[in-house]
Amino acid sequence: MYYCLMTTLTNEGRKSVKKNPGRIWEVNREIEQMGAKVVAQYKLLGPYDFVNIIEADNARVISRVVIEICSRGTLEPMLMGAITVEDFVKEIEAANSLQK
Repeated sequence: MYYCLMTTLTNEGRKSVKKNPGRIWEVNREIEQMGAKVVAQYKLLGPYDFVNIIEADNARVISRVVIEICSRGTLEPMLMGAITVEDFVKEIEAANSLQK
């Protein structure tokens, strides 16, 4: 399953990234050690600082990831489950075929 993790840096987080921008890669490796994978990552301009597309087997894994990385006090998260558009279309087509 895919998850969209949008985060806002706290004051402490901004200081940490400014001091050590490579910390972002370290966190990505930590996420992988917890059983998930960062598929894509973007820096945003707007109310959120980053969007990460993360792949995890289930909600328990992504919950563990979010709790761990956000408990450090450097990020404020918003998490949303996501599916590919291809899977979405297949689900709609399957639902439509049941109604016939």
